[in-house]
Amino acid sequence: MKDKAFEESNDINDELQAEYQLDYRKAKPNRFVARNVEQQMKVVVLDDDVAQVFRTPESVNNVLRALIDTMPQSVEN
Repeated sequence: MKDKAFEESNDINDELQAEYQLDYRKAKPNRFVARNVEQQMKVVVLDDDVAQVFRTPESVNNVLRALIDTMPQSVEN
């Protein structure tokens, strides 16, 4: 254990630098980022009363898909 308390430490190596030089050539691609539009997650915030009825993403998706099936299909130009 150290003799000095954390606040009393004067070691210059313990402080954050104002700027860091990073070699981005060695960086790896983020494996968690969506690679295309289909993989991107969409987030919609539900009102409290709606969220009390639909507690899971699956229940929301099921109801919305049923609603989509009842809607008239639009013709795209």
